[in-house]
Amino acid sequence: MMNVLRSADRGRTRLGWLDSFHTFAFGGYHDPERMGFRDLRVINEDRVAPGEGFGNHPHRDMEIISYVLEGSLSHRDSLGTGSEIRAGEFQVMSAGTGITHSEFNASTIAPAHFLQIWILPGSKGLTPRYDQRAFPENTRRGRLAPVATPDGRDGSLKIFQDASLYAGSFAAGEKLAHALAPGRHAWLQVVRGSVLLNGSALEQGDGASTSDATSLALEGREDSEVLLFDLK
Repeated sequence: MMNVLRSADRGRTRLGWLDSFHTFAFGGYHDPERMGFRDLRVINEDRVAPGEGFGNHPHRDMEIISYVLEGSLSHRDSLGTGSEIRAGEFQVMSAGTGITHSEFNASTIAPAHFLQIWILPGSKGLTPRYDQRAFPENTRRGRLAPVATPDGRDGSLKIFQDASLYAGSFAAGEKLAHALAPGRHAWLQVVRGSVLLNGSALEQGDGASTSDATSLALEGREDSEVLLFDLK
């Protein structure tokens, strides 16, 4: 059985500098029926005005992944990291025992558009760490490429949870099957475009979960991009 969350049914926070859609309960948006899926806790789609952003704030015991879709983000943290995360790049921050950081739109003229993802770690009290990597679209065209995994396989970013995040881009009519091991669960998030997932149409911003499928059949209805979470 597949459960679909339509883009229009997501929560939303609108401030003067931020427009954020929440797949799961987050901040001032509370929904006790939508607190996450398995170890996936947050998927926020954020648009940040030029020169604005999130000031220094703390996290702990969370695997935090950011994926920049448009523009770039300026990142600073208590580990001494200073970096710019550009469109097409993924960042992972293991908050562990505690980390503070800030993220701002690196441009003073163009908005930034990115996905913020939180995954619960496999254990608490880990040593905080930071990493980022570019995964060019041509390396995930017509396939699901691993971008965050528990073992860092195939050049992916390492996370401390039995979960794998894949990114894929598909042309109209392009098809792909992804096998799920017994007892595994999946969440698919449509980043752009429109796809068929096991025959069901999903549009940009839609998400869908399944806990009993053994295989996921994906087909692009137009030029599209998806994120797939393979979860225990």
